[in-house]
Amino acid sequence: MVPIVELKNAVKEYENGPLRVRALRGVDLRIDPGEYAVIMGASGCGKSTLLNLLGCLDHLSEGDYLLGGDNISKLSDDELSEIRSRRIGFIFQSYNLIPQLNILENIEVPLFYQGIPEREARERAIELAERMGLSERLKHKPMELSGGQQQRVAIARSLVTDPILMLADEPTGNLDSKTGHEILELIDDLNAEGKTIVMVTHDDEVAHRAQRVVRVFDGEIVSNEWKGAPKQ
Repeated sequence: MVPIVELKNAVKEYENGPLRVRALRGVDLRIDPGEYAVIMGASGCGKSTLLNLLGCLDHLSEGDYLLGGDNISKLSDDELSEIRSRRIGFIFQSYNLIPQLNILENIEVPLFYQGIPEREARERAIELAERMGLSERLKHKPMELSGGQQQRVAIARSLVTDPILMLADEPTGNLDSKTGHEILELIDDLNAEGKTIVMVTHDDEVAHRAQRVVRVFDGEIVSNEWKGAPKQ
């Protein structure tokens, strides 16, 4: 089985004036197809740096990153952007929707950058919007929706390119507990269908639902607990 994610001795350093700060210190991580893993740790431990690297939003300083078996460690920014747009789906705490666009247009955005024909893009967007329970909101702008509805739009947008990896950064952080639970159930369903999901969270409920809990401390993985099938 070819892993979806494979980090080998991953190091990330940042310059801070005359100093070099090592945010990740030789991390090894493997995520296989269909896994649901959460990354946990205190603020500043390196978990956001790790997620940014997995999402091709940043470069490794040392080591290797294989995505779907392809070593992408030495790619240029433009090449990483292409990988990111086609192979990775993002779900953010703050939704990151474009306020000037309506719901359908927000979902279509990744397909626009891939040059997908307008009719096909619209059909995909409508199908996903309906799946997310948004069929009555297609022409609404993001600010006309509740937080939970906005996050459903963000999930639909993350799925529209059929990515091999879905990354979520505190996706329930801005939601009340009931709405957050509904979003987690949607993510559970996606994983049950075979989607590979990696999520940063501080929420023990999310950790309870996932198959694996990866704990990060001071730039290192200090535990990598496999728990088996997700609990729904």
